[in-house]
Amino acid sequence: MSASPLSTTPAEGLSSAHFATHLSRSAALPAWWLDAKKAAWNQFTALPLPSRTDETWRFSDLKGLDLTGFGLPEAAPQATPKHAAFPQSAELVFANGQATRGPVPADLAGRGVIFAPLEEALREHGDLVRSYFQKHPANLGSEKFVALNTALTATGAFLYVPADVEVALPFVVQHTLTGQNVAAFPHTLVVLGPRAKATLVEFFVSGGAASERQLVSGVNDLHAAEGAQLTYVGAQHWSRQTLAFQVNSIAAGRDARVLSLNLHLGGRQARHESHSRLLGPGAHSEMLALTVADGDREFDQRTLQTHVAPHTTSNLLYKNALLDTAKTIFSGLIIVEPDAQKTDAYQKNRNLMLSDEAEAHSLPGLEIQANDVKCSHGSTSARIDAEQEFYLQARGIAPAAARRLLVTAFFEEVLNKLENEDVHAALTALIASRFQA
Repeated sequence: MSASPLSTTPAEGLSSAHFATHLSRSAALPAWWLDAKKAAWNQFTALPLPSRTDETWRFSDLKGLDLTGFGLPEAAPQATPKHAAFPQSAELVFANGQATRGPVPADLAGRGVIFAPLEEALREHGDLVRSYFQKHPANLGSEKFVALNTALTATGAFLYVPADVEVALPFVVQHTLTGQNVAAFPHTLVVLGPRAKATLVEFFVSGGAASERQLVSGVNDLHAAEGAQLTYVGAQHWSRQTLAFQVNSIAAGRDARVLSLNLHLGGRQARHESHSRLLGPGAHSEMLALTVADGDREFDQRTLQTHVAPHTTSNLLYKNALLDTAKTIFSGLIIVEPDAQKTDAYQKNRNLMLSDEAEAHSLPGLEIQANDVKCSHGSTSARIDAEQEFYLQARGIAPAAARRLLVTAFFEEVLNKLENEDVHAALTALIASRFQA
């Protein structure tokens, strides 16, 4: 099926000329992929930017959604970007779209494990990618930015782990963006076969000056088949002027277990959407997030836990530490469909207020269509215990260091849910770096 004619209406900042250049560079990829890109570009140009009447953007700073002036990045500089010390089975590094990679261990490759840049996977495993790529649509408010990702993505990773294969060490993907007014569109696709087990860690970082203005629109598709166990960790440390959108889609089959943990440290305005779909009996989703919000940054978090099948469970715990005049928004919903009897679902948002000027908005919710379920939701916002802060400072610990220790302790409940102690330690070090002068 051919795509509809390409829209030539210029979009805000990123024009049809940018898209035409990108499409010409992708000409060797499968026809269905190119058609999907054309359709996505038309969707992007047709959809309006969010407005004040959009409930899915309630409390968001819509004036900050300025896409003017952005373009596609040039070649990355030769300097080595900063890198978190994550353990790994294999690694992919993307710098301004240019990929470098380490080899997949021979024993894993021999058992059918695929870990490759997305464009390579399209050329060599196109039918497999097509079966799972954006299988479930975005529906939490960022449809325009997901369409932009599909239209312009050239940077991304594909991980496939066949049935009954267990991988102990994580697969690691690093995305580095360097340059003023540059944009990136990373897309990660993870597919675990029945009873497979694997961990993927993604690290998103700005490699240049903290003042560089950047745009990032990223998407993850995470699929866990029957009995599979998938752990996904995403950590971002974008520049202070980055406008970032990240949309995660999680699909868990019968008896599958998916843990996703997202760490938010950077950006001027960062929006994260995560939708877990519990599609088979016994499926479980653990949705976790940690945010350090300082300055005048805004972190916008929208979540959906959809229970489709009976006897499914989900647990959401999002923790935010707020300083200065920063703002966080959490809007979460648990949906239990009529056939999803015996659902057990929880949702908690906890905010640690380190400033009287910071704002934390929390909107948890339930939509129950079955009559035999156990569901709860809630949120809390509280100041640091003054006695704890005084205790640390009275023993010679500087205020910034005392604050870091208390925030780390606040986050530990989430970090302790990770099985891999080295990943735990790497995330702890990243969090600590946010409090260094």
